[in-house]
Amino acid sequence: MPALTEVVQTFPSVRLPGAGGGPPVEVSLIAQLGLGAGDQLYAGATARQRAHAQFVDELDEPSTRLAGMDLAHGDATSLYSFAVGPRGHPFHRHAGHRVFTAVSGSGGAQLRFSSASSTDIARDPRSFLRQLRFVDIPPDSLFTVRFAGETWHQFAPRDKGAAHPALFALSCHTNELGGNLPADLRARVEAGAATIPALTELLPAAVSMLLASDAHDPASVPTVALSLYAPAASAQGAVCRGLRSLSGRVRGQLRRWRASPGFLSDNGSGHAVVVQPLQAGSLLTGTLAERCHHEDSFVLETAPGELRADSARAWLSALLQGFLDNRPRGVSRLMVLRNALVRPLGLRTSPLGCPVSSLLCAQPEQRFDARFPVLDQAVADDDRSAEVLLGADDRHLRFRSSVRVDLGADGRVRFSLSTRVQCKNLFGRVYMASIDRVHRGYIAPAMLQLATVWAIRQRA
Repeated sequence: MPALTEVVQTFPSVRLPGAGGGPPVEVSLIAQLGLGAGDQLYAGATARQRAHAQFVDELDEPSTRLAGMDLAHGDATSLYSFAVGPRGHPFHRHAGHRVFTAVSGSGGAQLRFSSASSTDIARDPRSFLRQLRFVDIPPDSLFTVRFAGETWHQFAPRDKGAAHPALFALSCHTNELGGNLPADLRARVEAGAATIPALTELLPAAVSMLLASDAHDPASVPTVALSLYAPAASAQGAVCRGLRSLSGRVRGQLRRWRASPGFLSDNGSGHAVVVQPLQAGSLLTGTLAERCHHEDSFVLETAPGELRADSARAWLSALLQGFLDNRPRGVSRLMVLRNALVRPLGLRTSPLGCPVSSLLCAQPEQRFDARFPVLDQAVADDDRSAEVLLGADDRHLRFRSSVRVDLGADGRVRFSLSTRVQCKNLFGRVYMASIDRVHRGYIAPAMLQLATVWAIRQRA
């Protein structure tokens, strides 16, 4: 029987019967991306997903929890990413309602749903097959899906054996505590330890056996094919699928070969780094006091009550870790260039910006917070100020840097990075003259700002 094609002027959509007569399954096709974009997106997104701290790889549906519930504020929603590869994944269901947005692979995807209830299946397992419906999604396409809890579903590539992934999705669990959750699983969800596999119920064995038997003919299942620009069954649609399949293989493979890191740019949360005189009483005050050829001091101060002004030691520890873990990309590139230029001269090299490069020292005189190598340290008895002295000696100069945190009586938190340099010879003076502008104008303030951003995120 030839396919019956309907022309629509908006998003091609379909509504299917919901589980047990409940809310329907709704699928909408939103847009079709460039040739091969689906496989490319899948390769890049799954690589990032694997590196996430909450990554879980079970049931042929690798996933990660991107954002969990906040029950203290009455928010029971959660956000996950998940992927379905070339083999598809098994039929399953969840207790709660699901909404997700996905991009199909470059071979397209097939979404399979059955509205059979537990009662229906217990009475007659074949009811699962009678209530089975398929939705075909074209290659490289953005689409949305919504369905109620207890809905059996399975996602797979549209063409079996085509070696394209099915989809990559962002899924919203609109109520992580919704549905008929067993007591032990509810406790796990409330503890913030939920995962997609933990919330998944697989098909009863009797139905799985039916799906694998001759009683199930996929070609006879009622199917709706959504498409854009050309009907799915047309010659134009077939040519498009062929081109996208070929392009997807190429773009997907290129994405796997080429690392693609992500970036996070921040304006310091509105906090400006300003130049101020060296603070009185600083450890740096009595250091390199004679023949000091360079001195600077940069300060970033937060508004009263903006942060927890509880422990200068804790803030300083977070700030020092920020220098290590949140380095300005531009500074790192400058250090690569600088190291290449001075290495033949036998000078000291480091991947970390010079003001705090001694944080990577292997043999320190002492350690702050039992972690960070420092030359000296001072923490006030009331923990309202904390400071460390960093630095190193080289053939052409000596430098010392102060990293300090002060907690104001009005709740302000003051982060500072100050540096003094003593040149040993003419080359040292020439070297400092050549880098002075970029050090004051970019390196030191950028390092302080990004380290502070990292510290605030960790202690917020």
